[in-house]
Amino acid sequence: MTAASDKADAIDVLVVDDDFMVARVHHAFVERVEPFRVVGTAHTGGQAIEAADELRPDLILLDLYLPDLFGLDVIPRLRTAGHDCDVMVISAATEADTVRGAVRRGVVDYLLKPFDFEDLRLRLERYAAQRGRLLTTVVRGQADVDRVLAGAFAPAPASTLPKGMSVETAGLVERALRAADGTLSATECAALTGVSRVSARRYLEYFHGTGSAEVSLRYGAAGRPERRYGWRA
Repeated sequence: MTAASDKADAIDVLVVDDDFMVARVHHAFVERVEPFRVVGTAHTGGQAIEAADELRPDLILLDLYLPDLFGLDVIPRLRTAGHDCDVMVISAATEADTVRGAVRRGVVDYLLKPFDFEDLRLRLERYAAQRGRLLTTVVRGQADVDRVLAGAFAPAPASTLPKGMSVETAGLVERALRAADGTLSATECAALTGVSRVSARRYLEYFHGTGSAEVSLRYGAAGRPERRYGWRA
């Protein structure tokens, strides 16, 4: 593959965060996930809009607590300026109104801080898979329209699994989900398939991203809610 084709296949990302160190970490995370590459960094809403004008990114990782603008207010300004880039919110904001506002503005995902590399990688890979299918979608009827609007894309062929994922392991996880009486956590899936919990979670999130699995949350006495996965009939 030539350098020109590599550039054409890349997904260009603009990182927007008011904290210079956090922006640097996000930059490093993104660069570890193919085919993403960071083309610029901004630390204010104004800088983000200027950078979008200059760099024309495909995806913006957008913090909400910026010194000059609330992050969600950057999105309509981008649209007014003619930018159709996708936006993934990365923020500590947990207010329901903020999440609803992000959805209304068409963000492709919403990731809460703090998070680790795996959290972001899963979302980037899911975005890349959905973006690829959306770009090649042929609308033949209502079912195709519904899949586009809902983001519930059909599972990818084995040959298009994200890099680092194997057909064999995907098959193991799929069979475990199909056979489960109810839902499975990543830990339970790992025990059933013999893979690590991290790997099980990666495949489960992949199936969720393709629309093959659904996710529910189980709340315990303390700590984070447990994500549970069920195969869609």
